Amino acid sequence: MSSGTSGPAEGSAATSGEKTSWPELVGKSVEEAKKVILKDKPEAKIVVVPAGSLVTMDYRTDRVRLFVDTVVEVPHVG
Repeated sequence: MSSGTSGPAEGSAATSGEKTSWPELVGKSVEEAKKVILKDKPEAKIVVVPAGSLVTMDYRTDRVRLFVDTVVEVPHVG
């Protein structure tokens, strides 16, 4: 059954053999994710984006977006 998309499957490599997604990083810290992505794709420009944010639809092979939504410290005034 086809999903109707023409891109590579999640976690697969593009036709060049280069990795294009990292499903194994879901639940990891931003720093851990950056380290793994840069190991696989050293030229990547990593952009950290709040989950649910609107982003441009342009396709850039040098950009990897990390969507995050966890508060890791108690917010406080100061």
